[in-house]
Amino acid sequence: MANCHNLFMDYHDDISIGSTKKNKMINSKNALRKRIREWFKENHPDYVPKFYIQGSHKMKSGIRTKEDICDLDDGVYFFRKPDVTATTLQGWVWDAVNGHTSTTPEHRRKCIRSVFVNDYEIDHPIYYKIEGQEYRIAVKGNGFEDSDSKAVVNWFNSKKDKDGKLLRHVKYSKGWCDNIRNKMPSGLAMTILISNAKERIVLNERDDITLRDLLKEIKRALDREFKCIVPAIPNDDLFANYSDARKNNFLRSLDEFIADADAAIREENQFKASKLWRRHLGSRFPEGKDEKQQVNSRAAAAAAAGAITSNPWAN
Repeated sequence: MANCHNLFMDYHDDISIGSTKKNKMINSKNALRKRIREWFKENHPDYVPKFYIQGSHKMKSGIRTKEDICDLDDGVYFFRKPDVTATTLQGWVWDAVNGHTSTTPEHRRKCIRSVFVNDYEIDHPIYYKIEGQEYRIAVKGNGFEDSDSKAVVNWFNSKKDKDGKLLRHVKYSKGWCDNIRNKMPSGLAMTILISNAKERIVLNERDDITLRDLLKEIKRALDREFKCIVPAIPNDDLFANYSDARKNNFLRSLDEFIADADAAIREENQFKASKLWRRHLGSRFPEGKDEKQQVNSRAAAAAAAGAITSNPWAN
């Protein structure tokens, strides 16, 4: 039974954001923060912006897409109650960052996006906070909604293991969705699904087996109830607005991935096994050696066959 753990480690290194790109994003983030501070100081001095990096960059779970694009979410916070609409407040941030890049900023539903063409994107969600109330995010055309992105980061950090397995498998799942496209779940959705599934399985020392087991646990959970609840205010369901077509596409892709993952783990030839993984993870997943591999222990064989998966005490 072919062991593809080393191939997964190489794949992880390939899809992760390198130091050069990461440093460029940080420099751009700092420059945009400076523009926003100066713009508000000049135009609306009673609004003093504060900042907090959030999302995948804060969680350290970001990846490069197939096109070598990545993103950074930098929340803009105002510790006062706005006397303008959510859309207007977003528009002010748009005015502040406009002109920093060669492309016009995008005024999206929950953020202002600055696009650094063929390189990366920086999103600015806008919040306000007053004492005794939840953080509230500005939503274009829909006012302000309770939303605590910091709590999501804290929740994810509490789930991490010292060996980095959770982080790696979140990235693998994002790489899968990026490769498949076709309205697959968001990075946040996959982060939640993988993190919840991790609590219900025994983590294997091999990443190929662990990924297979995580996918199966996700499938079991979604068969019980097709939901993905954000573990923080407002505790919304990320799948609530999925059409039947989008839901069925995801579940079909999940079934196909599980079937090929089982086949890859049973396959004795690493090259043939890697071909099965590449169907779902794409060409960035490396090809294995064209040779048979032997399983060294009865426990490894049992795990590869799927006998060691869920915790016996998990419901």
